[in-house]
Amino acid sequence: MQRLHARYPFLEAARDSVATEAVDLATVVEQDRDVVERARERVVASLEEGTTGEPHRDHRVELLSYPVARVLVSLGGESILVRKYARAEAEAAFDRFTDDLADTTELQSVETTGLDLEDLLDEFDLEESVRAVDEERYRVDVGTYLPLAGDLWEDEWRLVNRPLADGEVPVDAGELLTLLREAVRERIEDGLPFDVPDAIGNALEDEAEEVREVLAELDLTREIDTVVPDLFPPCMKALLDQIQKGEHLAHHSRFAITAFLASIGMETDDIVDLYRVNSSFGEEMTRYQTDHIRGDTSPTEYSPPSCATMQSYGDCVNKDDLCEQIPHPMAYYEHRIDDADEDELEDWRETTAEGDA
Repeated sequence: MQRLHARYPFLEAARDSVATEAVDLATVVEQDRDVVERARERVVASLEEGTTGEPHRDHRVELLSYPVARVLVSLGGESILVRKYARAEAEAAFDRFTDDLADTTELQSVETTGLDLEDLLDEFDLEESVRAVDEERYRVDVGTYLPLAGDLWEDEWRLVNRPLADGEVPVDAGELLTLLREAVRERIEDGLPFDVPDAIGNALEDEAEEVREVLAELDLTREIDTVVPDLFPPCMKALLDQIQKGEHLAHHSRFAITAFLASIGMETDDIVDLYRVNSSFGEEMTRYQTDHIRGDTSPTEYSPPSCATMQSYGDCVNKDDLCEQIPHPMAYYEHRIDDADEDELEDWRETTAEGDA
């Protein structure tokens, strides 16, 4: 097992190295606590910090922690966990190969720990799709560019803002490395989550539970701005139904549904309007409470309660099969949004606006 493979565990050569060594993952997770601890750190750090933590000084531990980390992500089973983990691993790789390419003074040893651009392009079968104009400028086949830039939301990555010519998109050296980072992310996401054998899953249950707890405590709302009540988790559907019927909600229930609605993009005016049907409705107090939860009049933007908290207050109702697999109402909603067809994603706010018109 080479240091290069520990540094870049997503490489096909790294995977082949593990296979050649005939590593039994079940034995590793049972007997090698250093590997398990480093794997746990990789996943938890990806959630809390967007990094993979400090590499282990033993390159064998560092390399083997990667497949074990993928197991932990699979045991978590959440799409947001997969994305955050893959992004953190890709960002770590990006930092490393950026350093490698910038360091032209290091003498290469027999066992190199770095990659060059040719290696990276070859790794992802891009050598025929990327053409160097000079040392700082490249042209990328549009069919290669589009999927790699698909998750890059800044305007400069939109094809309409690129001078496309002869089926090629111009990029500079830094932008090419960003596209390669996206190639790494896509490879790491590929196949996650997967079914974990019981022998391995049981041995990692404590670590998997910690990952679930960390995930449950996170603010999972930043990437969601879609209001589709049919896809709400059962608990939030029930609370919304009570509001629409004009029923009184306990304080904890009112907090939960208000925080949830704010977290998925609803503005204060929209949320306040929902409560108007209640006979005890007071606009000033409702608006104040909503703005406070949203963080507009408080130093904290409050997240909806976790499933465990919803259960403790008696707000967890009508559980379905998906509820058994997730730790947080936002994770449920994100899962449903991810799995929905485009024609199911009719935003409630747009429908209401059309009706008012």
